[in-house]
Amino acid sequence: METETVAVLNTTRNTVLGEQITVAGTSMRRLVGLLGKRGLEPGTGLLIIPSQAIHTVAMRFPIDVIFLDRDWRVLHLRHTMAPYRMTGLHWKARCVLELPSGVIAQTSTMVGDQLSIT
Repeated sequence: METETVAVLNTTRNTVLGEQITVAGTSMRRLVGLLGKRGLEPGTGLLIIPSQAIHTVAMRFPIDVIFLDRDWRVLHLRHTMAPYRMTGLHWKARCVLELPSGVIAQTSTMVGDQLSIT
């Protein structure tokens, strides 16, 4: 099974969130997520479709989390989410983007920003 990767751009800020974002579009990929990884390299991440909430149970490193609606607009941000935490449920979210810790701040991403997936 081939792994699909995409690039994610913040078109509002003209910044790149990642060039090698893995798409977790199947139930098995969503279940596994980032478990077992020791960290995320710069430019990588995970796009979980569909998703309205995530957890970092059994993860070994913090991540930045972005909740997106159907139009790829940022609904909610979670900076440097530590291991063994859970997010709340975001009813309007279509998907969740998990990125290396610090990417949200480095790219000045904010709620309401428009992202582009290529």
